[in-house]
Amino acid sequence: MSTVVCDPRDLPEDADVVVVGAGIMGLSAAYNLALEGVGRVVVLDKGYLCGGASGRNGGGVRSQWSSEINIRLMKRSLAICAEFATRMRINVWFRRGGYLFLARSSERAAQLARSVELQRAHGLPTRLVDAAECRRIVPELATDAIVVASYNPQDAVVFPWPFVWGYAAACRRLGVGIFPFTELIGIETDGRRVTAVATPFGKVRTPLVVNAAGAWSPEVARLVGVEMPNRPHRHEICATEPLKPFLKPLVAELATGLYFSQSMRGELVGGISNEQVPEGLDQRSSLRFLGLYARALTGLVPRLGHVRVLRQWAGCYDITPDGSPIVGEVDGLEGFVLLAGFMGHGFMMAPIMGQLLARYLLAGEEAELFARWNLRRFATGELLQETMILG
Repeated sequence: MSTVVCDPRDLPEDADVVVVGAGIMGLSAAYNLALEGVGRVVVLDKGYLCGGASGRNGGGVRSQWSSEINIRLMKRSLAICAEFATRMRINVWFRRGGYLFLARSSERAAQLARSVELQRAHGLPTRLVDAAECRRIVPELATDAIVVASYNPQDAVVFPWPFVWGYAAACRRLGVGIFPFTELIGIETDGRRVTAVATPFGKVRTPLVVNAAGAWSPEVARLVGVEMPNRPHRHEICATEPLKPFLKPLVAELATGLYFSQSMRGELVGGISNEQVPEGLDQRSSLRFLGLYARALTGLVPRLGHVRVLRQWAGCYDITPDGSPIVGEVDGLEGFVLLAGFMGHGFMMAPIMGQLLARYLLAGEEAELFARWNLRRFATGELLQETMILG
């Protein structure tokens, strides 16, 4: 990827926009800003491409959500993902195998039923399925304890890395400067608005900074005295040896946060909720995760008990108190914009959020969305609630 990134020693002195974070969210924002005609866009990252959550996730992309706004957004994001390979000229292994959400209790079943009703009202083909139909969709499932499930065959799985590479290459074609290994060490203001950013390689004068640093976004915000309520939470994933293809959908269970899918090469890729992790930014792997995941997975698909795990890794979710993102301008400081707090689902939302952010900043479009997810809701107590969250 040396052809799509820049040498930090070539950092420009001026930019119209500086995006902090070269994950898929930051690159989507940079690409769409450049596409809308912003001439000088710079992206900074203290690490390497795919070094953060964008290179450490399971690649699920779904429109099965429990809130109207997320359903509408993800319908549009899925459409972008489906066309991404053709538009960006890179194979992302986009595969519509569907999502199968499992409920083991009457409470979870009622929750799924409400979500399915809402999704169908917005034109999705999601349907409730009983245990017998679950076995028809995935014959290997042990369904004795399953009350009901929801299934949308249009949901998909992708390989995450090419999405990052595709956005990066498209950014460079539009003249965006992507600077890895270039840590943001300061943001300068005149007391009213942003004026510049500082790095170990020099300053960049700019009137606009987009904080798309994911789990690192609170650290960036503190550079201008802004406190964000989101926090990092380590989430682990593993991949098994390749198996003969048998699993079409991504299978998920809301109660435990278990999810798993099969890649086009045959590996099973999945994870599970694990609350007992160190606080802070930690991307190490643990034995506890393997135990939790193995017990849950083999309980649901007993035939997988003999399968060998080949690789295990971790990344950081970007957790907010109400499970919804933090986006938009910050009160009292012009030119500082937030694009963070997407829990473990920033990857699937990035294609549409980058597009919407560009249109919001340049033309004031989608102002209602950015007001709804604004940072000020945590001070006013107007919290939101999304229930279909995995991991």
